[in-house]
Amino acid sequence: MILERAMTPDWLSNTYLVAAEPGGDALLIDAGGPMEELFAKADEHDLTVTHVLLTHHHGDHVAALGEVLERWPDAEVLIHAGEREHVMGATGDLEPDAELELAGLKVRTLHTPGHTNGMISLLIEGNVFTGDTLFKNSVGGVRAPGSTSYADLKRSVMEVLLALPPETIIRPGHTDPTTVADELENNRFVRVWRGLDEEGTEQCTALGEPATLVLLGDDYDGGHKAWVRWPDGRDDIVPGSKVERG
Repeated sequence: MILERAMTPDWLSNTYLVAAEPGGDALLIDAGGPMEELFAKADEHDLTVTHVLLTHHHGDHVAALGEVLERWPDAEVLIHAGEREHVMGATGDLEPDAELELAGLKVRTLHTPGHTNGMISLLIEGNVFTGDTLFKNSVGGVRAPGSTSYADLKRSVMEVLLALPPETIIRPGHTDPTTVADELENNRFVRVWRGLDEEGTEQCTALGEPATLVLLGDDYDGGHKAWVRWPDGRDDIVPGSKVERG
């Protein structure tokens, strides 16, 4: 299998070029750019992109879609039906929990809501493309446009993505790859969810409101992601920059 990645310098978001073999059809997973290097890789491998599979609708994952369609105007652009209205250029629905045959590859779609309601992860040949649900040593937030809930995100991570075989390679929507085994062992959010580490009890202010800081964990950009608990018992995952301690 051919697998190439480009990452935007500002957003650190990934776009992936995937194909079964040289000289055939290919897929793009997300379209945040930069596209020049992936266009060059497509030429190098003599590939034609027939489908663009979007994990979700946020701008840092679709900003270069216009460039993609200029290069491959006949490509189908698929996204979860609940997010299609947010993406100009989308041509069809990416059905959740389906088995597809695209570009000579078997593609399994996994519905992983939380960061957005229609978030789709894609399992291809032992690689799972997780969008903004699960990152190396971190997890997605639930305060972005279209997000659902902490409970959804936790379920998507623990019961869907990390239930895959331990050797499965996780290819997130931002920065570096990891594996299911590594995240089960090293991701601090996951370790607490597994009962390996204890929850924190520090009082803080989050988004201007009093809260309990359950965990201040890493984020993909070198910053932090915070798991907080509100006085009514609800849990939330917010940017670490929105938390004041002490």
